[in-house]
Formats: sequence, C-alpha cells, structure tokens
Amino acid sequence: QVQLVESGGGLVQAGGSLRLSCAASRGTFSKYAVGWFRQAPGKEREFVADINWNGIRTYYADSVKGRFTISRDNAKNTVYLQMISLKREDTAVYYCATQKTIYSYVPQGVYDYWGQGTQVTVSL
Repeated sequence: QVQLVESGGGLVQAGGSLRLSCAASRGTFSKYAVGWFRQAPGKEREFVADINWNGIRTYYADSVKGRFTISRDNAKNTVYLQMISLKREDTAVYYCATQKTIYSYVPQGVYDYWGQGTQVTVSL
C-alpha cells in the first residue's frame, strides 16, 4: 500500500504563491491517478484538482481553475500543486490521495489512499 507525504505548505500573503508536493514514502504511484483535496476549518473536504497516471489529463475545481496547476514527475515519484494568486478562501489543510486502480482515471472519482495533509494559510 502506498504511503503519501505532503509538503510545501505554509503562511503566505494574499496574491502570493506556493507549491505543494506529494511524495510516495513507500511504494510508487506512477501508475495511478493522484488528486489534491482541501479542508477548511468547519467545512467539508473538497476536491481541488487531479491528474491521470502519465500527466496528460487533468481536472480542476472551478474555484481554482486558472490559478492552480497540478503536475507530476513520475521519475521522482512526486505530484505537485502550483498555486498562484492565492486568496484567503484558499486557507485549508491540503491532502493528496491516489486512486487504486492501475492506469485508470476518473476525474473527481473515488480516492483510496491519503496523506496526512499540509496546512496552507493565506493572510491579508
């Protein structure tokens, strides 16, 4: 079973940028779709973006489209989320997750293995 570790979170001013990373600490996810999700205080977890196994197909939530970019480097066993023009409403714990069916990709589908999350805080 793959284990995921997120990093790159932190405190940033509104309008700033951050790049999150999701690495597999055990196993590999190069053959699986990977998604980013977030959960703000008092709110349910929501979908942010996902990417298929080879990086050709991506899908974004409307709230982040044009500001966030998901990408992957399978040689490094890492998926990234580049975030620009950050807003206060982007403040949340960000999680990455994988789908468990090899070479399958269902945008906003069911995700089976999750990391522990990384905090992103956007200040005024």
